[in-house]
Amino acid sequence: RDSEYVDRIQNTYGFKPHYYFFHGWAALDWFRGYNRSFLMQPYNERSITRTFIAPNRIVAGERNHRLVMLYHIFKSGMLNNHISCPAVCPAENVAIEHAVQDLVNRYPDVEEVFDAQQFPIEFANETGAPMHSYQLSLFTESAESLLYLVTETVATGRRKHLTEKTFKPICLKMPFMIVGTCGSLRYLRSYGFRTFGDLWDESYDDELHDDQRIEKIAFTLRAIDVLPAHEKQRLFNMAQEICEHNYNHFYSGGFESILWNELTEMINDF
Repeated sequence: RDSEYVDRIQNTYGFKPHYYFFHGWAALDWFRGYNRSFLMQPYNERSITRTFIAPNRIVAGERNHRLVMLYHIFKSGMLNNHISCPAVCPAENVAIEHAVQDLVNRYPDVEEVFDAQQFPIEFANETGAPMHSYQLSLFTESAESLLYLVTETVATGRRKHLTEKTFKPICLKMPFMIVGTCGSLRYLRSYGFRTFGDLWDESYDDELHDDQRIEKIAFTLRAIDVLPAHEKQRLFNMAQEICEHNYNHFYSGGFESILWNELTEMINDF
């Protein structure tokens, strides 16, 4: 939504844009049935030992905002969390030490920060940065984590582009932060979901500057990361009313009803 690329085509050719939330439908399809499973530990039985989980697979090229987020994580000493990053980006086929060179002008010490890490950084029982787009996974790591750090596909520019990644923590009954474009949380709330501004600072969502938005996320993560374990557990417990709402909204038809209305209106507008 609100895509500068769509505007360019519209202004050039006079096309009329029609919009529906494709990735919302994809998530409903891909993650159906998990609410009938016992793969994820019940939230009232979870013992929080980490601040966040942050899976990262394609990290180069147009998705190097994930390297920017990892740069702040590494530099802030938050390696004690559940993080993944390949040694070679599987889509761009470029080694991480080469991929970060594109960031040197913005972060002069980025090569030094990444050189201090041992790649690949992998989750237990994983090798080769497997693709998990169409399924829920990492149940053990997620059950230990206070929140899910969603590094979305698009995090620069104007358009709102949430994918199935945003719905993974919702289906796992987890709090989340989104590394996305400005207004991503607001966009998600417009579909009936709730976020966590009463528990931590979500003002990053209003930050127009892409790098500064990621820096604000890193600052908030670090503030939570230094809390004692019992405080993280308390935050997790306080978040559960929102997590339950989001889970039920996804699995009990509320979200699907909104998507149907949107799709119907779009079709009727032809």
